[in-house]
Amino acid sequence: MEAITFGTDGWRATLEEFTTPRVRMVGQAVASYLADEGREGPVVVGYDARETSRGFAEELARVLCANGFDVLLPERDRPTPLIASAIVDRDLAGGLVVTASHNPPEYNGVKYIPDDGAPALPEVTDAIADRLAEPDPLPEDEHGVVRDVDLVAPHADAAVALVESITGDVDLGGLAVAYDAMHGSGRDTTDALLERAGASVECLRCERDSEFGGSAPEPAADHLEELIKLVTDEGSDPELGIANDGDADRIAVVTPERGFLDENLLFAALYEYLLEDDTGSAVRSVSTTFLVDRIAAAHGETVEEVPVGFKWVADAMADGDALIGGEESGGFTVRGHVREKDGVLVALLVAAMHADEPIDERIDRLLAEHGTVVQDKRSVACPDHEKARVLADLEEEIPDSVAGTPVEGVNTADGFKLQLGDGSWLLIRPSGTEPVIRIYAEASDDERIAELLEAGTELVEPLV
Repeated sequence: MEAITFGTDGWRATLEEFTTPRVRMVGQAVASYLADEGREGPVVVGYDARETSRGFAEELARVLCANGFDVLLPERDRPTPLIASAIVDRDLAGGLVVTASHNPPEYNGVKYIPDDGAPALPEVTDAIADRLAEPDPLPEDEHGVVRDVDLVAPHADAAVALVESITGDVDLGGLAVAYDAMHGSGRDTTDALLERAGASVECLRCERDSEFGGSAPEPAADHLEELIKLVTDEGSDPELGIANDGDADRIAVVTPERGFLDENLLFAALYEYLLEDDTGSAVRSVSTTFLVDRIAAAHGETVEEVPVGFKWVADAMADGDALIGGEESGGFTVRGHVREKDGVLVALLVAAMHADEPIDERIDRLLAEHGTVVQDKRSVACPDHEKARVLADLEEEIPDSVAGTPVEGVNTADGFKLQLGDGSWLLIRPSGTEPVIRIYAEASDDERIAELLEAGTELVEPLV
């Protein structure tokens, strides 16, 4: 049980630790939690494209059924946001997803999604962790049953309806899109949704490969070289590139002029696009750009800053009437949709936005109006058990200035965010999914970013 810990987005571990007996214990813990909470409806169990994921999902289904719950199981790996949507649409007791998201193929993971379809908050995952135990089946005549379920069509219908409510019509006829599934669960889902809306889609890595081509299914620039080349080459047909991570809850975008589009700029562009015909605040993580705040201020709106982890974005969106919520890692949702990041829905929204005005032109206009911002990050290796000590030691080492600029404020919502006198900032926080300390910086140019990241590294490395 000590090996099972729920971090930023569920429990993830290498397959040396992520074993069938432990997965079954998680299944029993969820069953006990649901029973104690009086939840009696079916439970959906989804899974990603990893070699072991289907088997682990079937183990979870067996444990849940043995505890009296009916289980809905998709016919193949499907994106995590489809699981979240199904929970709300079908009024289910909750759901589980076997996925390690963007982690390398030697990892797997599992996360629980409550009946509201939003990521589980710590009080829920703590309650589940407190119930970890060997499976305790009911008498056989009280067992539930497993049923196959189609998750794609209902989600696609909801996505089209929502985007139509924003744009008035979804007609991507004439738009050529290149889509990179990274061998993950977005294949035959994101590309199919774009094609349904009229786009011409050229697919890359849209075949299942449980090893993801030998790398992590992380939609970062250095993993999307073929997509970037396809969109940016002169005379190329695709005018927009879209990629999803391994479980398709995140999105990356490629444009002809910028190549890989910084997710912060994507967030800003999406928010500004939504504000053209609507009103509402934004929710962003502490590591996400202040450009969103500038756009909000220009429209008389506000921004709520929350710790890293989409559960905090979702929680803040439940408290207010935010128009959009997102993170710098490419996870977004919008008002009217399930409060879980959804790289499939947002792919359709991005394509609609691009059809309305090319994304490069929109961002050029935004930066001219609100000022240029650049953001980057790096990582310092740090064992998980050392993270709390490093952060405690860092609290005693917070400087009065960073790279020659005074520190004007310190936000401790998630690690330490040092707000500097020139409008730039430096954030140091522990990763919730990997054994590293993250260092983020935002400034007006690349030279300043390099200075800030180096200063942050010099702060952290002696403490590890």
